[in-house]
This record gives sequence, C-alpha cells and structure tokens, in this order.
Amino acid sequence: MTTAYVGLLRPVLVLAVGAVFAQQTSAGQAPTKEPAGQATRSQQPGRRPTEILWDRWGIPHIYAPTAEGAFRAFGWAQAHSHADLVLRLYGEARGRSAEYWGEGKQGGDEPSNLETDRFVRLMGIPARGREWHRKQSPAFQRYVEAFAAGFNAYARAHPDEIGDSVKIVLPVTAADVMAHIQRVIHFEFMLRPDANEGVVNRWRSAGSNAWAIAPSRSASGNAMLLANPHLLWSGFYTFYEAHVSAPGIDAYGVSLIGFPAVSIAFNDRLGWTHTVNTHDGRDLYELTLADSGYKWDGGVRAFNVVSDTIKVKQPDGTMRTERVSSKRSLHGPVISEKSGKAIAVRVAALDRANVLEQTWDMMRARNLAEYERALSRLQLPMFNAIYADRDGHILYVFNGTTPVRSRGDWPFWAGIVPGDTSSLLWTRQHSYASLPRVVDPPSGWVQNANDPPWYATFPLSPKLDADSFPAYMSPRGMALRPQRSAEMLSEATAKLSFDDVVRLKHDTHVEMADRVLDELVAMARESGSERAKRAASTLAAWDRKTDAASRGAPLFLEWAREMNRGSVRIFATPWNAANPLTTPKGLADATRAVVALDSAAAKLERDFASMDVPFGDVYRVKRDAIDLPSNGFSDPFGVFRATFYAPDGKGFRAVGGDSWYAVVEFGTPVRARALLGYGNASQKGSPHRTDQVELFSRKELREVWRSRKEVEGNLEKREVIRDR
Repeated sequence: MTTAYVGLLRPVLVLAVGAVFAQQTSAGQAPTKEPAGQATRSQQPGRRPTEILWDRWGIPHIYAPTAEGAFRAFGWAQAHSHADLVLRLYGEARGRSAEYWGEGKQGGDEPSNLETDRFVRLMGIPARGREWHRKQSPAFQRYVEAFAAGFNAYARAHPDEIGDSVKIVLPVTAADVMAHIQRVIHFEFMLRPDANEGVVNRWRSAGSNAWAIAPSRSASGNAMLLANPHLLWSGFYTFYEAHVSAPGIDAYGVSLIGFPAVSIAFNDRLGWTHTVNTHDGRDLYELTLADSGYKWDGGVRAFNVVSDTIKVKQPDGTMRTERVSSKRSLHGPVISEKSGKAIAVRVAALDRANVLEQTWDMMRARNLAEYERALSRLQLPMFNAIYADRDGHILYVFNGTTPVRSRGDWPFWAGIVPGDTSSLLWTRQHSYASLPRVVDPPSGWVQNANDPPWYATFPLSPKLDADSFPAYMSPRGMALRPQRSAEMLSEATAKLSFDDVVRLKHDTHVEMADRVLDELVAMARESGSERAKRAASTLAAWDRKTDAASRGAPLFLEWAREMNRGSVRIFATPWNAANPLTTPKGLADATRAVVALDSAAAKLERDFASMDVPFGDVYRVKRDAIDLPSNGFSDPFGVFRATFYAPDGKGFRAVGGDSWYAVVEFGTPVRARALLGYGNASQKGSPHRTDQVELFSRKELREVWRSRKEVEGNLEKREVIRDR
C-alpha cells in the first residue's frame, strides 16, 4: 500500500506535533472575567426566551423552551468558543480546503489540503453528508439546521471575532455538520493504517479509561462513573463542554467540536462514557486486476469509475483545476494500485445516518432500559459504552457495528483479505443482543482502558467468555494500563469514596516498573559500569511514578526508549490469559538492558546535567505563554493518568491524553467534578484557552455547576438568543 491515500488512513490518535494547552490561573480558581452582561435579541412574545449562561470557565449552560432552540443556542455557543476551528473542519469535510486555503501543508505531520480533499472526495464524504441530512427524521432535520443557523447567526453578529481566512466557509449548512460527523467517526476513528507500523504503535499508545462503580463498592451507597477519554488536544479531537436544558432533557457533558449534541454526558438519573474499543468495523480487500476490472467469483467485474474536480487556490489568488478519477469495487473505494493488484476499503455503518438522534435519546434517558433502547439502535459504529445510574445499575457494552463475517479470526481480518470472492464480502452487522455485554456484575465494578471486552471486570465474567463469541469479534490480551485499571479496582479493600476515585484517576504509577525494575537495578549493580551503578541507585530511589517531582522517571523512560532503539525485547515472559494481571514480566535480555541503562543515563546527563532530573523538568505542558510541569505518561508503560508527549527541544511537551475527564456520583443531587485541561475555547484572545492548565498540572478537578442557582452564582455573562 504505497499511495498517498494509505497515509491518510491515519489512527485515531496520531501524536501530531502541535501547540497545545493553556494559560495559568492562580490557586485553582477561575480567573476574573468581565461582568455578567446581557445580549438581548428579539423573541416571540409569551414564550420563555432561549438563554446561554456562560460560567467562569467559559462553559455554556443552555436553557431553551424548545429542542430546536437548544440546538440553535449550541451552534451559537460553538461559534463563540471555536469558530475558526469549526469552520476549518467543515471546509475540510466539504473536500474544498485546497480551494479555500491553497495546496500547502497545514504543518506538522498533517496531510496537505489537497491530499485531504482527495481523500474526502474518494470516500464520498460530502455527498454522503447531504444524503445523511435527507435521511434524518423531520424533527432532526430541523434541529441540525437550527444548529447551523445558530452558528451562522453568531458569525453575522460578531464578524470581527472570526479569522479572515476561514470566513469563506460561511454560511455553514446542515449537510456540513453531517459530513463532518461522518468524516470524524467513520474515517478518522474507524480507519487505521495497516502498513505503517510506527503510526500503529502511536495509535496503540492512546485511548481512554472508564469506570462504573456499583453501590455495593461505593462508600456513599451511590453508583459512580469515571469518564476519562484520551484524545489529542487539537483539531477534530477537541472536546467542547456544555450543559443543555430543554423540555425533557437536562444533560451535561462534552461533544467533539462541530457536533451538535453532547456524546459523553450525564443527567440527574444516569451517565455514560465511551472508550475506543478493539473493534474492527472496516476491512481492506486485495483485488486482482484484469481487463480494466477485477476478478470476482470466477469472472471479471468492472469498476465503478467516478470523476471529480478539485479547485486549488494559487499563491496569486487564481484557481487551478485538478481532475481526479476514483475507482470503486463492490467492497468500496480503491485506495491503492500496484503490480496488478489493488486495495479497496470497506467501512461499516455508512448507511446508518441517525447517530445524532440516538445520542439525543441517550441524553434524555431516565433509566437503564431507556438508555439501552437508544444505544441498541447501533447508529454509533464503534466505542465501548460504560454506564451508571441513580438506581444503582452499572453496565459495560462492546458497542459497535461489527460485520457478520463468514469465517476467519481477528488476525485474519486485521490484515488484507482476498477480494475475489463474495464469500468474504460482508453485508450484515451483528445485532446489539449478540455483542459482549455485562450488567451489574457481582464484583460491583466494570472498567475499560481500551482492552478487549473479556476483562471488563474481575473475577472474569462468564458472560464475557471470548470462546462464546466469533473469533473475529475482538482480540485477546490486556496491556499494562488496563491491568493497572483493574488492579486499582479489584485490590481496593474498602469501599471507594468520591474522593478516592478522584485520587485514583490521577494515579501516575508506572506498572512496567513493577515488572522489571528490581531485576534491572540488581543487574546494573552487579555488572554495570560506574555510571550504570549510579543509575541503578537513582532508579532504586524512584517512587515509580510520573509526578512532576518524580526523580528517576525520566531515566526509566529513556531506558525503555534505548531498548526500543536497539530493538531489544523488554519482557522475558509475555502476557498470557492464565495470569492476565501479572504478565508480562521479567527482563528478556538483562545484559543489553544494563547497557541501555548506561546510555540513557549518559543522555540525561548530557541534556539536563543530571540523571535524576525531576520528571516535570523534562515533560512540560505548554500553550500560549504557559509553561508548567506535566505529569502522567502513555502506553506501553501502564500509567493510568495518560499524557502523550512530542519532542520539544531536549525535552517533551504534552500534546494529548487526558482530555475532558469527570467523576460523577449519582446521589441526590448528582455530584460531579471535571476538567478540560486545554480549556473550553480555541479562539485567539479567549481567556478560556488558558484557564484550566494549572489545575491539570496540579492534578486537580473543578466543581461542575448544574443547578441554575450554582450557574447564576458563577456567571461570566448572559445571552438571550432569538429564534430566527
């Protein structure tokens, strides 16, 4: 697979190098804002107006007399906080970014505008966006149109707040919204590269954590939920925090930017979160070319050839036109051709257009039955669902549109499969009832940290016996981060309080260290160089954490990098299902491990003048003028507090990981604390680009304000939004 298209099948969480994060506040308090004001617009007489109450963290609390008004206000709010970013993303989803901004690259590892447009057109995203809008129910057609109208209304009212370069995308349409949703979920989350091992490894280092804790394991007797998605802190992975209150709904949570509904959320009765699951909703097929077509069931079938035109803005402002031609087989678009072969990609659920309506009904659900009634429509093509409610129920579901395949296991379908036979062309998806699911387990908890469904709780649930499901459903195995997740829950001797969950959420313990560190220290002291012996003393004194003050953490992490550079396998004993929480373990090559430790120590002494430099001196969080010590780390080290880094001079800066995360307790009233570390706005000059980073650096959460009284008491400004 050598064409540019293959490179665009990038992972959900490619660690792109980009500026992130936010400006410092003092003592964990929201910075001083402008006085609360009122932007009043005309409103129909006799009806309560639609209001947005902006709290001191820049979070919109929308109070609307109708669902349509709530969607319009949500569009207005997103334009206020993220107009430039949303317009950029909608322009890309149209397949017109080269027309708007020229051919050039965006920067970092991102594809060029022209490459993006070719990919978006090849996958049929703009046309399918229009089709999806037509497939909405009449009510949801109005709702999505209202969201777009609210966004456009803000742009008309505040033209000076929007970047000149992105105004060309205005006005946005409901079809833009649907195309963007489809692009992000189906073609960014679901499509992953198969040929680029480095990108695959970066994808594997990312993910999410989620817990649901039953009353039997809760100190208060109330169920609790930990929502902890891990995404990049930029682009279409940006979260937007909001509170939406309208007839029949009072939901709080986050949406991905440009989406018109919160998709990780809670209300007064229940809440849920998602993690990226080990789900295969797309497949690559190898076609054998023949007679201008491809071999199929003993004959030859012609490709469906589609021609298109892409405009490309030139430096002098003129346009050149590029004619593009794409091929489609029965499987899907052809993404590569070479040496008489072609690769076609098939993506599940492209005919399921109602993910927004499903999400809206999940937001409105009042109990487990109503929530599952919505979730079971399977309009959301992937993501685990982890749920808790006031009635004390907890739930884990391996959600997604998993194709019904005729044969083969996970490795077979994870590769490139033969595309010359109809026996391997799937046309149906598994029903909700046939997916891995566990509700109210005796353990009193469920967890997922991007591991396969079989380890959602311990003792292992017989309902999640992998042998009871098709071999292609999900792989087997448990990485160190999910092991740490399950350990913290299963080994807790006392019932967990709300504060316990907050503390455990910020756990920076390095699970890998428990598996190899004692042996590494002993071998270095026995046979290492003088420097390796000093390094062993540094590691022996290390607290095995990645807190800002942790000395020894940079040395251990650099040692692992040295092992990787030398292609040295770290563990002697690989993971095995008989001991899922204690393997892998042991050093595979102690001699080379000691040599790698010497090299790692030398590098730190060269770059930082000390091998026991504190973690926070090497790993930083930066955005705008902010530069603070970081904490947490990424896979494969087994750190529950996930932070992803990119090189930055001699050190590293955070570019992703813990995004929006919240602890919710379903008492009366519901209690919640949360953080969106990079802030709830990306517009230049907004104080909310920079007002939560210090809390991230200190491993603190802020209170979530949901009652009208709480919001009024922490008000930055008030807006009244007109209907039209």
